[in-house]
Amino acid sequence: MVFGALLVVLAMLVAGVMAMSSSLASNADSGASKNDPSGAAAAQAPQVVPTVAATTTPAPTPVCDLNLVTVTASTDQPSYAAGQNPVLSMKITNGGSAPCQVNVGTSQMEFLVTSGEDRIFSSKDCQAKGEDLVKQIDPGKSETANFVWQRNRTTEGCGVVSAKPGAGGAYYTFKAMLGNKASTKAVFQLG
Repeated sequence: MVFGALLVVLAMLVAGVMAMSSSLASNADSGASKNDPSGAAAAQAPQVVPTVAATTTPAPTPVCDLNLVTVTASTDQPSYAAGQNPVLSMKITNGGSAPCQVNVGTSQMEFLVTSGEDRIFSSKDCQAKGEDLVKQIDPGKSETANFVWQRNRTTEGCGVVSAKPGAGGAYYTFKAMLGNKASTKAVFQLG
């Protein structure tokens, strides 16, 4: 009986210790929440700091500089035998660092042949209707237009001209124009 009483006292003692420790743990949690509104659990949680992704400012798109678009005149040969028609070439080059939209249509082009002060031929004189043709020319690239000159004379308004350009070694100059841009002159000879 003494042994049974001892077991009952021991069981009560263990139950009392457990109840007391449970009560103390509960008071510690509520004390922590009274002292720290965020609570102990929140203090132990890792803090997430929002990070702002580094943004790179894109490089500005280069703007087409039409002042850097050049026009060059050339012929397919320096001299032509009798009966050979010269091929006049206009080369439009983008010397800038950005692509350019350029109107390379017949509305903007002119192939002009002169001999000294004598205006011999213009592709505009008898042109019925000029067409627009806008093309993108990339930096450092070119567009070329060729015109076969029939060795004929023209006048503004496409009037009738019976005289033919002189041959027999006469020198002519060809100038290419695109809008307000003009090439330097290319010299050639008609035989």
